Amino acid sequence: MEKKRFYQWVLGSILLVSAGYTGSIIPRVFQNDVPIVQQEYLKAYGKREPVKPGKTPQPNILFITSDQHYWMRMGYNDPAISTPNLDRLAKSGLIFDRAYTCNPVCTPTRASMITGLYPSQHGAYALGTKLPETVPTIGNYLQELGYKSAIIGKAHFMPLEGSAEYPSLEAYPVLQDLDFWRKYHGPFYGFERAELARPHGDESHVGQHYAIWMEEKLKKEGRSPVEWKQWFRKPDQSKFANSNPAMRKAMNANAATGEAQYGAWNIPEDYHLNSWIASRTIANLDMAKKEGKPFFIWASFFDPHPPYLVSEPWASMYKPENMKLPDVPEGDMEDMPYHYRMTQKNGKRGWGSQYFEDGQGVHGFNIQATDKEKARKDMAIYYGMISMMDKYIGLIIDHLDRTGLRENTIIVFTTDHGHHIGTHNLYAKGGFAFEEDLRIPFIVSWKNHVPANKRTDALVSVVDLAPTFLTLAGREKPMTMAGLDVSPLWLGKTEHIRDWVIAENHFQRTKFYQKSYIEARYKVTWYMQSDEGELFDLEKDPGEFNNLWNQKEYQELKLQLLQRAMKADMAKETCWMPRIGPA
Repeated sequence: MEKKRFYQWVLGSILLVSAGYTGSIIPRVFQNDVPIVQQEYLKAYGKREPVKPGKTPQPNILFITSDQHYWMRMGYNDPAISTPNLDRLAKSGLIFDRAYTCNPVCTPTRASMITGLYPSQHGAYALGTKLPETVPTIGNYLQELGYKSAIIGKAHFMPLEGSAEYPSLEAYPVLQDLDFWRKYHGPFYGFERAELARPHGDESHVGQHYAIWMEEKLKKEGRSPVEWKQWFRKPDQSKFANSNPAMRKAMNANAATGEAQYGAWNIPEDYHLNSWIASRTIANLDMAKKEGKPFFIWASFFDPHPPYLVSEPWASMYKPENMKLPDVPEGDMEDMPYHYRMTQKNGKRGWGSQYFEDGQGVHGFNIQATDKEKARKDMAIYYGMISMMDKYIGLIIDHLDRTGLRENTIIVFTTDHGHHIGTHNLYAKGGFAFEEDLRIPFIVSWKNHVPANKRTDALVSVVDLAPTFLTLAGREKPMTMAGLDVSPLWLGKTEHIRDWVIAENHFQRTKFYQKSYIEARYKVTWYMQSDEGELFDLEKDPGEFNNLWNQKEYQELKLQLLQRAMKADMAKETCWMPRIGPA
């Protein structure tokens, strides 16, 4: 398809998504794609001007993310945890203490990071869905500016299951078809190059480019190229039974063979996902430098997402007995909506089944009471996972310094969503909207451009990433992006841009849909299928222990906040084009 028509098609498709289109598959059509119409358009309007960068030299962009990272677990926030490399990155730049995700789970947020759209707009509204291939991403726009782009590590734009109607490259059995992954390195969702993996810790989802890297590394070292299989869990046999018979040979050949582990992982550190991501990120940085192109590279780490598992010596770095669990008031959840309260009710197991839809449940809708000794062990491993990841982030930053690339490289570190380890007696993510779920660590560094060693309480959202990166790369923010250009905030030219952020949590199409509207002081959360809700004064009650939703003296404030939330929800709608005539 000719390039201009391709972009007309994708922009038309995004309009369908933004308008709430829910058909089975977005049709790949352009209604006026006939020669006589195209010739008339060309005769009347001429060709579209090529996109030209608005600045020289164009900055490089290194985007680094962790996964399920509680915002307080950074060395600059918590002296009990060691993150020397992230701390030095923070000293060279700006810490955003009020950065928020737009969804408390992976797929919706990660899709928002590259599209500048909210989950309700780009289509990947929940775990188990996929980002439609028709939605433009930051990589598509940067490619027109001459950027080299790559993603290394976790993508999770697609689900672990696939079908002929909704195929997925990140699903069984494809992720273990290593012959395919040896040949395929992109393009992938606008990234020119993709080097992908899918497992957290020893999960059986291991495969793709990561497995090939392990095999090649083992072979070079004179070891068995399939030794890696013992470091990961063997898949559930249903994965084999339900797969296409033509793929079973590949799955049998490439599936892991180990048993589930906890705490100290038997994988040598040199083969850990962190080592692979760092080494391949560095290789892609070198490729971009050799080609003389500006780059946009996403180093996407998997930790500290559970399972709680990390190589030694990191597994022993922190002692469980030294871990301090959060203080939680007695009856903390009694003023919260039903699904919060039920996480603490030991007598009613299986209560989350009432939220099942199409056979799928909601993460975290179970009994979350946990033995305190186990919670301390989990926390110690969680800290070790963060500290190990920090080491490998440091290797990437060191390489930028050694090669001279650091001078003109924007570095952003953040995560996709937060995590609980005992806060509110919760230990899992899911249908919750506490600060631990929605607030995220966020650092921006760019030598001689971003103020160094500063902190700010200014509100920012992950939907702002794509439009801000594009602006800094020299391109105007597309109208199709809902996020804001917050580059003046990053560059220290203003102290405030956003008055609010919104987080969506559409885990089920009808049975669970939650939205949160957050201002500097107040946060309100409401539901599609419930009259319950949450209202917190984050200034007086930063721990969110006193839900004001039903308190009589706060009813007027609740109505005011809900009205402001309605206006904000309207303000984030997108338009695919401006009005160019009166009619």
